[in-house]
Amino acid sequence: MAGENATVETPLAKREVKTHTLTCKTDQSVKQVSVGLRDLVIFFIGGAGDQESYYLTGPNNNIGYVRDIAIADAKKLNVFNRCPSWALSYNAFISDEDLEKNVISRIPNCSTAVYIVGHSLGGWNGAHLSSILTDRGFKVKMLMTLDPVGEGKVVYGISNIYRREPKPKAEYWVNIRAAAVNWNFSDLVADFGEQWEVTQGPNVMGRVDINHADANLMFMQVLPTGKSARQIFNESILSYFRE
Repeated sequence: MAGENATVETPLAKREVKTHTLTCKTDQSVKQVSVGLRDLVIFFIGGAGDQESYYLTGPNNNIGYVRDIAIADAKKLNVFNRCPSWALSYNAFISDEDLEKNVISRIPNCSTAVYIVGHSLGGWNGAHLSSILTDRGFKVKMLMTLDPVGEGKVVYGISNIYRREPKPKAEYWVNIRAAAVNWNFSDLVADFGEQWEVTQGPNVMGRVDINHADANLMFMQVLPTGKSARQIFNESILSYFRE
């Protein structure tokens, strides 16, 4: 696939046995959980017309291309079996029932490191998801928002998104704003939905000459820090497993 090569490091050293927090603060049930290796889960959240049709457009699977890159990197880094991931629609966790079914049921326990990568409306809702999970006692290790969209009042009326501006809660936040010089249709759509102009909060921010739809290119583009979101993502995962 085009783009930079992933940073491939030496395979993980001897695995250590770690203790887990067995229940989250909102879960009062008694559970028996085996103490074992560190857990990590990744949620890739697509925008409008990504995982499902959106007013006769899509599915386009833009976030799926990002997930494909991450899966290929995980295999090279020998952590694929320890990084289960799911691609979700931006509206797959709005109701309590869907939140439990599509997200919480897939997180083994409160010590599990949760990674959220959201694009477009999925970036907006994914940022909300980071705070929802954190408030419930889960550990959001990283939030990555790829050209998040959701500021427009019109988009509220036709899309199932949270109405207020997100207040993300994550240990590390990477935000990328697409600002293509040569616009295409996807940039017009993003303009209609109104991109979220993040001014403070992220650990890393970047503005890139990439069209809105190209989430995979945003993921691979080198940012002002000298690293791409892809490199930051992979290095975080490797560091987590080696702690």
